[in-house]
Amino acid sequence: MKPPAPYLPVPSPALSQADHEALSDLYIRGTPANTLRAYERDLIYVTAWKQARFDLPLRWPESEATALAFILDHARDLGDAPEEDIARQTAEALILQGLRKSLTCPAPSTLDRRIASWLAFHRMKNLTSPFGTPQVKQARSKARRAAARPPAPKSQHPVTRDILEQLLAICRGSRRDCRDRAILMLGWASGGRRRSEITGLMFEDVSLKDFEEKSLVWISLLETKTTTKGETPRLVLKGRAAQALVHWIEVGEIQDGPLFRPISKADRVLKRRLSPDAVYQIVKHRLKLAGLPEDFASPHGLRSGFLTQAALDGAPLQAAMRLSLHRSMAQAQKYYDDVDIADNPATDLLG
Repeated sequence: MKPPAPYLPVPSPALSQADHEALSDLYIRGTPANTLRAYERDLIYVTAWKQARFDLPLRWPESEATALAFILDHARDLGDAPEEDIARQTAEALILQGLRKSLTCPAPSTLDRRIASWLAFHRMKNLTSPFGTPQVKQARSKARRAAARPPAPKSQHPVTRDILEQLLAICRGSRRDCRDRAILMLGWASGGRRRSEITGLMFEDVSLKDFEEKSLVWISLLETKTTTKGETPRLVLKGRAAQALVHWIEVGEIQDGPLFRPISKADRVLKRRLSPDAVYQIVKHRLKLAGLPEDFASPHGLRSGFLTQAALDGAPLQAAMRLSLHRSMAQAQKYYDDVDIADNPATDLLG
């Protein structure tokens, strides 16, 4: 996936054409695919916003006045604004283009991401961004606080051990059942893996050298949202989870290539990789078969469920984070804080 020119470093007279091409290639290889997709969406949005707001294309570097206007336009609800309000008119134009959903104030995280992308474009062009000036930085900080809202959970409920057992109970005997059982157990027991991490696994990422003697399976993740290539530690599956994964490898006759794959209606394992969205469909399907609402939890419930269960069982936060690979202790701590204090193992210290 080659990104458009605004994502790449600006040509420099100090570099030869070959060196510039090598630098551009370095930017492409060193930027995760998800980040490139976010850059593309954000560049389309800010370009359309400025065209609708000022009838002008983007400038490099952008002006401080434009940066302030962008923050102000995205720091309030526009539904009650007068129809002649330029910010409202701009938002309506973006809605018509399918780039904005409503006139309500965007989430602070959305504004932060778009500004971060805009900043990145300036850095790539070796230019100073207006978002670094004192007034714009202060306005951005005030906008973030003014629009603050309680974070929405990524999964309605955590898939704790009792819920996981219900999902596993209806994975009985077909190849599809074996695959889904392995996905659920690996996704939960290895620390709460994200969908992309599960579907990105290759057969070569799994080591079975300790399975026969110790019932251990080692897993190497290429990279995650919080780690880069070569920095991700090996993860381990033990006991039932290790057995479920090995059983799937045997039943699916997986000898190389993607670890988890689609299965045809005839219960035949296909060769291509399972998509991240398929993990969402698997969780939804298994919830339904277990007699739970389909929207009871999302795949992120495996991640939140692992950490919630770790808190319920009294596992130290640092130990859980070694598997979940959370970079922020504050972020991981939220799952521990969500556990009812009456269920906290520390309340039983006296017996």
